[in-house]
Amino acid sequence: MRIADCVRCGDGIGHKHTDLCHRCRAADREAARRANCPNCGEFLRLSPDTGRCVRCSRVCVECGHVLRFKDSVRCLACRRRAATAAAKQPCPRCDRAGFIRTVTGWCGTCSRPSPAPRPPRPCSTCHKMVRRLSNGLCGRCWQRQPRRARDKADNFAAELEDPPWWLGEFADFAGDRHCIGRACRMITGMRHLLTDGASIHPQALLERARRPGRSAGALARTLEEFFILHDLAFGLDQDARLAAGRRQRRVDGSPEPLRSAVAMFCDHLVRSRERARRAGTHPRSDTTIEGHIAIVRDLARFLVAERAKTDWSTVQTADVEAFLNTQPSNRHRRLGTCRMFFTWAKRNKIVLVDPTTTITLRQHRGFRGRTLTIADQRRLFRRWTTDDVHPHEAVVGLLSLLHAFTNAELRGLFAADVDLDRRTLRVTGRPHRVPLDPVSCAAVETCLGHRTALNTHNPHLIVTKITKPRSTPASAPYLTHVLDPAGVTTKTLRSTRLVDLVISLDPKVVAEALGMNAGGILDYLADNVDTTRLDTANL
Repeated sequence: MRIADCVRCGDGIGHKHTDLCHRCRAADREAARRANCPNCGEFLRLSPDTGRCVRCSRVCVECGHVLRFKDSVRCLACRRRAATAAAKQPCPRCDRAGFIRTVTGWCGTCSRPSPAPRPPRPCSTCHKMVRRLSNGLCGRCWQRQPRRARDKADNFAAELEDPPWWLGEFADFAGDRHCIGRACRMITGMRHLLTDGASIHPQALLERARRPGRSAGALARTLEEFFILHDLAFGLDQDARLAAGRRQRRVDGSPEPLRSAVAMFCDHLVRSRERARRAGTHPRSDTTIEGHIAIVRDLARFLVAERAKTDWSTVQTADVEAFLNTQPSNRHRRLGTCRMFFTWAKRNKIVLVDPTTTITLRQHRGFRGRTLTIADQRRLFRRWTTDDVHPHEAVVGLLSLLHAFTNAELRGLFAADVDLDRRTLRVTGRPHRVPLDPVSCAAVETCLGHRTALNTHNPHLIVTKITKPRSTPASAPYLTHVLDPAGVTTKTLRSTRLVDLVISLDPKVVAEALGMNAGGILDYLADNVDTTRLDTANL
């Protein structure tokens, strides 16, 4: 029975309480089940598992591509790929999977004949016949090409919007002091520093180029030397950082109950040095400060381990005496440091009484070090003048034996200080130029030839493998151990020469020639007679 008309299609309605016919209501129910497929965009029913229509829900198990047929699990490409992989077998020659050829029994790569070698061509620099050339150069000449670092820097500067003006000059500077390969690596390091988004100020670049650890790195050292030369930065405080680390390790090595006072004493020594620098007096060196801290650390260890004392205020004179007796040969230096420490501790209310006040030392007058006999001097002289030894060993040995050079004076010698025409040598700290005897002059000339063969820009006379690309002097341990093959030290050689000069000449003349204190050189006067040097025939 027709009760009303459908408001949508106008068809008859046979039910009350509705405005739509049965067809429109069925269409609404179907539309509620459908949605737009996210894959094909069709308005269809979506699968609750995949969220797509039935057709788009059939995908390849390997690549996820939509499948065409209902019974398929892989697409055409994956089926072909699987069939190809199943047809491959391991090659007996290269052990790789491939199609085995029936003729050779190997895979296609192994069955294919190798290409003919390239014909050798001459290098444009050394004219050596090689098969591979890079820009017309063989591998050896390419590694030595001096323009590589500059070309690399120019190419990098062309990529920057505002390249620094010094980039090309730094490439030439690094290429003169290092091999071309290392110079190119430095330019690559500069690329990272200039493109990391941080400040490109020379001082900021220098700080970021520093490597963590004991060594700042070749790039940081070369940058420091270049920037200081062009007045672009102040340089690195690497030596100060290393010295601070050594001081901190000595402070940390002291026992925990006594460590705070040791740390405060360390800070006091550093502040005292800064005040001395501002006042223009003689400041303590890092080695002196580290020696004082090491002695105080050893005293703290001795008090805790041997005396069971964990407070500085309980230290007595007997404790300090027992500590000094552990090393009788070093008693004078240890007592001086202990007096310095307890004087500071009393002034800062750490102790009430200075336990070192009543301790006295027996003053030893005169020189008590080791010297060489005439036979040993002659043996060393023949070794350094006739034997085939390293030029550094010969020049260090002869200058110490014949001219009483110290380790610091040897390290501070510059190549420009040598005057071979006049046979003289300018030494820092000595008021007059040192005249060279023929043997010493020959040793210095040989050392200059060795320095020239290194092709270095280091201005010092003694240049090592480490200091070749730098401008710093050779390390003190190097000069200490360079005479190890001869079994002697520079200190023993210098002491031997000083004793001989003071006995033979006026001490004031010796002090003036060597730049020493006339009062201090009197300690080298001997109080006995060496009978082996006397003319027994006239006795």
